[in-house]
Amino acid sequence: MKLATLIAFSLVTQADLSLGQRLVSFSLPDGTAQIQADVYGHGERAVILAHGGRFNKESWKKQAEILANSGFLTLAIRFRGDKFNADGSPSAEGSTDDNAADVLAAVSYLRGIGAKSISAVGASLGGDAVGEANARSAPGTFARSVFLGSDGGDEPEKLTGRKLFIVAREDRNGSRLPGIEAHYVRAREPKKLVILDGAAHAQVLFETDEGPRLLKEILRFLAEP
Repeated sequence: MKLATLIAFSLVTQADLSLGQRLVSFSLPDGTAQIQADVYGHGERAVILAHGGRFNKESWKKQAEILANSGFLTLAIRFRGDKFNADGSPSAEGSTDDNAADVLAAVSYLRGIGAKSISAVGASLGGDAVGEANARSAPGTFARSVFLGSDGGDEPEKLTGRKLFIVAREDRNGSRLPGIEAHYVRAREPKKLVILDGAAHAQVLFETDEGPRLLKEILRFLAEP
């Protein structure tokens, strides 16, 4: 193999490894819990991924890799209350307050490794946690927040930064849409509401025909100036 080819192969391999999944852990400010997370990519623009109640941090792998390849330092977190059911399926059993504190611990971790701008994508239960974390933090903590199948928590008026609400029109037979629309109306600008076709809830949408559009909407929102 020619030297130039070997160098090119080495550079590609190193680039791929640098974007790959790395397991990290960090403590809450009061030291009461250790939070684990998967890190993908590098850079000063960071995105926290907060999973839904029947998912875990590993469920974000495909989306996290795409975000990393788009230039985002991506952190998929494990909530302290995450457990496994008897059948091996994941279950997030922590309170909204604890989950929000875990998201804020992730913010501190990302600041500590050089992130200058931090956004968050929360799905269902994770969206509630992101909303609570946003509402209780200082303006500027979150540049952008995505609420996927979530109304963004109990205090949408306190949400800061840019906000994107995404939900399927028939999520839980259409019962989730009115509540999300109501919280969207109460939230301050800048904000956007996207209603997708179908009935899939939150992260399940990625596995439907609307998956490519969902990912495109999220990427556009995170990257737009």
